[in-house]
Amino acid sequence: MSAAVYVCLLFGYFQANAVGAEVKPPANLTMITMNTNYTLSWDWDPSSSESRVVSFTTQYVARYRLFKKKAPPWTTACEKTSRRSCDLTQLSLYFLGMYVLRVQANVNGHVSDWGQKEFCPDQDAALGPPTKVDLSPAGSDLDIFISDPLTSTNTSMRENHPELYYHVLYWERGVDSQALRTRTLSSGSNIVTLPDLEAWTWYCVRVQTCYDFYNKKSSFTAPCCMQTEGATPWWQVVGYFLVSLVLCFLLMLLSLYGSLRCYETLKETWFPSVQLPTRFQCLWDSSRSDIPRLLTPDSDSERLCDKVTVCLEPPVLEIHSPPSEALLAPPSGLEPDSRHSRQDSGGSGDSGVYSTGGSSSLMQPSRVSGQGPFDPEQVKMQDMAPGLKAPPVNTDEGIVDMCV
Repeated sequence: MSAAVYVCLLFGYFQANAVGAEVKPPANLTMITMNTNYTLSWDWDPSSSESRVVSFTTQYVARYRLFKKKAPPWTTACEKTSRRSCDLTQLSLYFLGMYVLRVQANVNGHVSDWGQKEFCPDQDAALGPPTKVDLSPAGSDLDIFISDPLTSTNTSMRENHPELYYHVLYWERGVDSQALRTRTLSSGSNIVTLPDLEAWTWYCVRVQTCYDFYNKKSSFTAPCCMQTEGATPWWQVVGYFLVSLVLCFLLMLLSLYGSLRCYETLKETWFPSVQLPTRFQCLWDSSRSDIPRLLTPDSDSERLCDKVTVCLEPPVLEIHSPPSEALLAPPSGLEPDSRHSRQDSGGSGDSGVYSTGGSSSLMQPSRVSGQGPFDPEQVKMQDMAPGLKAPPVNTDEGIVDMCV
């Protein structure tokens, strides 16, 4: 029984060695490049691994290190990947350097030999077409604006290829494509002018990037078409002038109309044509005396009433003089101040005027000897209200009552 187990182990060992010997290295290593974008790809025969899982490892080293050291330091770019390609763009390989690349297959722990390939970016990397091509009419000619191809870090490829130039292919666009006559032009500048073109004609352009040292040529860009121009006819100039003049005139009219409407709106808002009634025009704002203000329910009525002025008609006073001077003397038995006391007892709103004349006309005040003291209020009243009529005289008391 033990001999049978030993035989099985030996059989498995020899079978594993046979499988390891059968693992083939990757074949047809190829660089897929564009400017400074590099990708290494290879082929693998699936029949050699049957249903077993396969992984690949990619390494690189500078070529000059192979001659300095027996065991050069290889750098791993992709390790145990199932893809059949490895992107080397992020490694920032020196554009003028030379490198050795190698790939190894791994099947269930059994590895193959290394497949190798040399790579020089300056010589082997493909050159890309211009990034952008724009056309602009220049009279009857066309100006072409060409943008340089870019590296993986968005810099111009002129830094790597200083002698880079462009090959321009242009033709007149027509209905019959076989009857087109193409013309070519080469220039190292980014701005190219196509001469000897017909006015008001459509032309199409394609551009190619070239580098002669390694005979590199990119693919052509997609066709870009533009119509040329020419001298503007006089009738178009006159028409443009008239149209612009009419537009300016209409714009001025609209501006004036808008200004007038705004002015009228503001005037009607701040200075309305409807005036307040006459009975409300005496209510004036304390801060702005020229603007009337209506009473509001929450306003202070007493404070506002202080500002109201009531204008009444001036009273007409009539003064009647007693028939004789004897009436001026106070009655017997009365004190000199008794008539004043009587006058005050008649009411606080009454006032009296005394006259010494016998006619109905107003007489000048004078002081008569023996008739009592001089009354200045009588003189003041006569000066202020000449021609006033006095009420009937009470002959019993000799006092004249006047109403104002």
